[in-house]
This record gives sequence, C-alpha cells and structure tokens, in this order.
Amino acid sequence: MLTTLAVCNYRSIRKLEMPLTQLNVITGANGTGKSNLYKALYLLAESVSGNMIGALAKEGGLDSTLWAGPESFSKDMLAGRAPVQGGPRTEALRLKLGFNSEDYGYSISLGLPSESGSMFSLDPIIKRECIWAGPYYRPASCLVDRNGSVVRVRSSRKWQVYAQHINSFDSILNELADPQVTPEIFAVRQYIRGWRFYNQFRTDQHSPIRIPQVGTRTPVLDHEGHQLAAAIQTIYEVGDGDALRTAIDDAFPGASVRIRVGEGARFHLEFRQDGLLRPLGQAELSDGTLRYLLLIAALLTPRPPTLLVLNEPETSLHPDLLPALARLIIQASKQTQVWVVSHANRLVNTLNENENCHTVALDKQLSETVVLGQGLLDAPAWHWAD
Repeated sequence: MLTTLAVCNYRSIRKLEMPLTQLNVITGANGTGKSNLYKALYLLAESVSGNMIGALAKEGGLDSTLWAGPESFSKDMLAGRAPVQGGPRTEALRLKLGFNSEDYGYSISLGLPSESGSMFSLDPIIKRECIWAGPYYRPASCLVDRNGSVVRVRSSRKWQVYAQHINSFDSILNELADPQVTPEIFAVRQYIRGWRFYNQFRTDQHSPIRIPQVGTRTPVLDHEGHQLAAAIQTIYEVGDGDALRTAIDDAFPGASVRIRVGEGARFHLEFRQDGLLRPLGQAELSDGTLRYLLLIAALLTPRPPTLLVLNEPETSLHPDLLPALARLIIQASKQTQVWVVSHANRLVNTLNENENCHTVALDKQLSETVVLGQGLLDAPAWHWAD
C-alpha cells in the first residue's frame, strides 16, 4: 500500500508530503490544486513507461510546470506584513516526485540541463533517482542510487556501479529492471505498473463507448472505457456477478444489464428498466447512466490494481447517484487501495461515514497548495535524496 506521497515544485505545489491509507479522498474548493496533485501522481506513474518527458512536454514543458513562486515564504509574507518576493536560491529548482510504500520508497528529481548543443535543450533531464527500504529515505537505507548517468546498487554493505552511461531522459525503472540483478528496481516498477487511472470518460454521442465492438475477455477496463460491454460480461463470468447486479440495482432500482452478442461477434449492452417494453442500448443511455456503468466496471474489476485512482467520478452524475457510488467505492477499497479526487460534498460526506476513509482537504495560501490543518508534526517523515 502507498503510505506517503511527496511532491515538490510542481505547479501550485511547492512542498507537500501527504499520508495515505487504504481509502483516500482528496477534496477542496475549485483552484486549490486537486487536479495538480492528481497530475503529479499520474506523472510519477509515467516513469515506468519511459513517457515522463513526453508527458511534461504535453503540459508545456518543465518550465511551465515548475513552481513559480519564491523558494520559501517568510512569516511576514504569510501574515501579509511584507510583499511576496524572491531572493537568492539556496537549492537548484527541481521537480521532485516520490512515494513510500509498505515495501520500498522511490523518488525522482528532474531539472533542466546546464548546457546543451542539442535542439532538445529544453527537455528536462533526470538528476537523481533513489530506491530505499524503510519508512523514509536515509543514506543507510538506500538500495539503488542514480546520480546523473551513474547508477549504483547496494550489495551487502558495499556499493557497486551497475551502469555508468544511462540516458539522462530514461528512468531506471524503464531501463534497468532486471529481476535477477536489481530486484528492487523490478519490484518498484511492477508495483507502479499496477496503478490504474480513470479520468472523466468520454460519453458524447460519437464516443466509441456507444458503439458495439467485438468482445474479448476484459478483466481490466481500459482507461478510456472502450470495452465496457466486454468488461461487464467478464465480471459476470469470472468476477463477482452478484456484486455487479447489486451495484446496478442500488443506483437504478429494478434495473438490470445484460450483454448480447450480435452480428460479427459484436457485444451489445442492454439496459432494462421497469416500465419499458424493450431494453436500451449504449447509444441511447444518458451520459450519467453510461458513466455510472463505466465506474461499476472499473471498480468491480476481477483483477484489482495496486492503486485505483478516480478523478472527479461525479462528473455528469445526478446527485442522487452519489451515495450509491460511495458505497461502491468503499466496497472496492476492501480489495485495493483507492484514491478519489472530488469536490462533490454528497459523495465525500458518504465516503467519510466509513471509518477507514482518510480525507485530505486542500487549500491555497499565497497561491500555494497546502493540506488544510496539517502542521509540522502532522506531516509524514520525508527526506529527499538531494
């Protein structure tokens, strides 16, 4: 389980360390940084696919994503007695992302090259990567240390150089995950690969979700939800079909869903409701109904991920559906760690009724995202490698 997430110098997040439990809800008013926190976690997940630099480029490059405020705020600045102004930096400005889990911790630090003759001189480079054992980074607990292009691996009490010329844009999680030689890197990579993100499914009338498709066994609903009918049928056959029927009836009393195989082995979703003489196909369903069925398929997956992240799942849903969605999320959290980003009070309040729910409320202070009510003693122990 992910126990701590740490982000430094990413958009509105200057410095944030946040404890996590099995069921986590990130909430706050519009503009407090919920989406930035979600994006930071997603960016961290991109390290295993070799697409972190590309993901940053889509956001406008490292320059556009770095914290734009001062290195720190004085007491007078925070109290409004002095204007916000910068000064000489004591540390290089770098984007830092990291986490602790119950087994390993990992951190990555990115910055701009000091000089380059390449046309890709604005591409960020990986300055430091570390993997450690224990609740937070310490030099004594570090197992893998990448500094620039050199990667060292701890063997017993000694360090051994494992690679000396790794590309500045390649993460060790993408390049060096050999289960025999570097089992720690392999374990962290497999753990992050198990993370699953769902962010506002596209349900307009031209969405592929509304078109019957050739069905294959789908134990994992893809991030865009294109194989919805196949995913539901897979739950019926190899997953918890009773839980699926209960979830549908909880949200739409008296309703049921079945999958029909049509011409060309295409799967057709049929939604039956009391009072209708025929079932409705996915092309006829409202955006809210279709999104809810997608969330059911994601949360009741027969192959639970190591971390399931939902970004604003309440989008297009009627408020009366939110308690049922909360109950579905709570049920899913018994099988996997869940992270929900939401500003829907009805959803958040229902989730908070569960004793295992950990709610993190975000706020803004001088344009900086902070955890509301978190003091120095409330933040989890965390140290960056540089």
